[in-house]
Amino acid sequence: MEPVERLFLDIPEDFIGKITEKLAVRKGRLESLVNKGSGRVSMEFLIPSRGLIGFRSQFLTDTKGGGVMNSLLESYAPWFGPIPQRTTGVLVADRPGRITSYASFAMEDRGEMIVEVGTEVYGGMIVGERNRTGDIDVNITKEKKLTNNAGIHIRCHNNSPATAYISLDQAIEFIAENELVEVTPQSVRLRKMELDATRRLQKSRKEE
Repeated sequence: MEPVERLFLDIPEDFIGKITEKLAVRKGRLESLVNKGSGRVSMEFLIPSRGLIGFRSQFLTDTKGGGVMNSLLESYAPWFGPIPQRTTGVLVADRPGRITSYASFAMEDRGEMIVEVGTEVYGGMIVGERNRTGDIDVNITKEKKLTNNAGIHIRCHNNSPATAYISLDQAIEFIAENELVEVTPQSVRLRKMELDATRRLQKSRKEE
């Protein structure tokens, strides 16, 4: 059994299809739909509580800030089934240190950073989402080596690489089974359950 919530939505009618599709993936079941005749609709869904983790920010983005969302605990019901997790891998720091701009820019073709430049990291900490399946360990603290021609070849970057900041809800939704969310008074971090890269590799080979 798992907790189930009744979800109340008030959205512009142009977003019915998109929102219904997103909730279906999260095991939401449409209970009612009322067209108000004013370009907006009211919708009610029954959805497992875990299906709402990370949904609010996605909902606001999908409705371009025009949606209203509320939910109430409805009951407990038989398990609704698995909710698909992400299909991409992650970028994992392979050593402790501070994230550099140089290393972050080098990650642009590998995925999207979720930790900003200057952040102190440790080995096994997740610093980004990879743009394909499988995790990779990266040196995110690497510095640009200066040469005699440094004045000619080094370009100054005024802006840091694009960074996708995530909330606690989004972090909980994002993690895979072998990952954890680490919460402190100052920050929310993502990390591998096993911090040692060699042990992670050995474990994954055994599971295969």
